[in-house]
Amino acid sequence: MTDYFVHESAYVDDGASIGAGTKIWHFCHVMPEVVIGRDCSLGQNVVVMPRATIGNNVKVQNNVSIYEGVVLEDDVFCGPSCVFTNVSNPRSHVSRKADYEVTLVKRGASIGANATVVCGVTLGEYAFVAAGAVITSDVPPYALMIGVPARRVGWMCHCGERLHLVDGRAACDRCGTSYREDSGALRMGESE
Repeated sequence: MTDYFVHESAYVDDGASIGAGTKIWHFCHVMPEVVIGRDCSLGQNVVVMPRATIGNNVKVQNNVSIYEGVVLEDDVFCGPSCVFTNVSNPRSHVSRKADYEVTLVKRGASIGANATVVCGVTLGEYAFVAAGAVITSDVPPYALMIGVPARRVGWMCHCGERLHLVDGRAACDRCGTSYREDSGALRMGESE
């Protein structure tokens, strides 16, 4: 008896490690050597390729493919049909398996529906990628990213609310957490 749920239409290959409380829904495929933490949810039609890593309490919505080289830390949210890649210059007739690049999505980051994250980048803690955005370079922690290619248009609180800075400082309207902007970076708990 397992301590996680797998829908009868899903496949979990031998050699995958899945944490307690995780739910794997309709038509998913979890391949060998995958590590999935506890209390995760994989929506309908999610594929997790060999050696991909998913932390604890990660929510992956419908129609997402998580390729080898992708690392999702704890508390990450992947919106419906968001896209990851793992090779910068793919060709059907050229094997690039030795060229897979690591994509790191750090704790608490959110990726909106239909957004694309090009391989080899790092999304900082609690970054927020808007629906349809295309990430082509590293994203700082707490950054709000929109557009194609994506650009930073503001900052987000760790609770998911947009911050409104005045003189480089902000307090979240929802949770009250304080932040300070300095040299293009946002730091939590530094309102003074």
